[in-house]
Amino acid sequence: MALNYIWIAFFLIAFVVALIRLIFFGDTEIFMHLVSGMFDSSKASVMDIALPLAGNMALWLGIMNIGEKAGAINFLSRIVGPFFNRLFPEVPKNHPATGQVLMSFSANLLGLDNAATPLGLKAIDSLQDLNKDKDTASNAQIMYLVLLTSGLQLLPVSIIAQRSILHAKDPTDIFIPCIIATFVAAVSGMLFVALKQKINLFDRVIIGWIGGIACFIVLLVWFFTNYLTKEQIGLVSKVASNLMLFLIPVIFISGALYKKVNVFEAFIDGAKRGFETSVKIIPYLVAMLVGIAVFRACGALGYMNDGLRWLITQTGLDTRFVDAMPVAYMKPLSGSGSKAMMINVMTTYGPDSFSGRLGSVFNGSADTTFYIVALYFGSVGIKKSRYAIPAGLFADLAGIIAAIFVSYLFFG
Repeated sequence: MALNYIWIAFFLIAFVVALIRLIFFGDTEIFMHLVSGMFDSSKASVMDIALPLAGNMALWLGIMNIGEKAGAINFLSRIVGPFFNRLFPEVPKNHPATGQVLMSFSANLLGLDNAATPLGLKAIDSLQDLNKDKDTASNAQIMYLVLLTSGLQLLPVSIIAQRSILHAKDPTDIFIPCIIATFVAAVSGMLFVALKQKINLFDRVIIGWIGGIACFIVLLVWFFTNYLTKEQIGLVSKVASNLMLFLIPVIFISGALYKKVNVFEAFIDGAKRGFETSVKIIPYLVAMLVGIAVFRACGALGYMNDGLRWLITQTGLDTRFVDAMPVAYMKPLSGSGSKAMMINVMTTYGPDSFSGRLGSVFNGSADTTFYIVALYFGSVGIKKSRYAIPAGLFADLAGIIAAIFVSYLFFG
């Protein structure tokens, strides 16, 4: 129901704002922009997202099927089983979904965009097999989606690369703030869902895993900042992400070869499901991206920012962060939209300005909640998302607040 009302709101708000701009400000082209946005986004959702995704889906679902035949997924399930059994109590012990969820999280942590979505769709499909009410999101699916929308990422490669393209003096200076902000978002989202599902987060296994992840992040940050130059940080990020991206299929294929699996047939069997899934999600992509397009084209985001700037001015607080807020507004709606906003902020104010850096941290502190919910739930036919969107937006808000505070701390 949440998606239903949000989608309706996109169109109604866009219509009202456009009508006001036409009547009171004489903007005779506003409705042309809205219509163009509708057609352009509907075309892009198929040509730029669904069709390229079909290839990635076929590739990675084929590789995942090889991994399943080789026993790699079950192996991962046994390793993280104690932690996942507490965080996802509805998932049976050693179920393949545990390993697939872990693979999906790993791809996101390393910033492997091409692999993350196909692996994530495979994971949500496995969780759907355990879902008794097929059109309603299960507790496990909500926990998974909320953790996914927090955007937890150790290597913000694409953001660093974009800053380098725009000639930032130190493209990697947002590395630590991004890690801190996205970790805050992930923990906040997990707390929200755990309270709703009455999961005991004080369990020693959960505390041990979360504490271990936190220590790993702290050690990673400490090592990067004390033993690597700024140029080396960017190089390590780029090499590590691509190395892992290629290492996964190599490990799976080697394991399948050892177990005497017909690797090629296993790949083909898995890849066949990729195209089917890509076709299934097209209506959901078109619906969400068209709604976002008209909301953005009407100028509502700009008016929101003007209102926030006025409010902050009245309080006497520093308003520099407001210049980067369009990135934060757009991030829960659209990944490409938030990236465009980030580039616009860096181009307008400079990549080394406070706003330019904060915009980069915003882009790395969370993920596209509405897009992910529509895409992932749509792929398995879930119509009732329950509290997945409020929980995801809560995680986004926590990440945004953390990004602002940590950016003032690091960049002043």
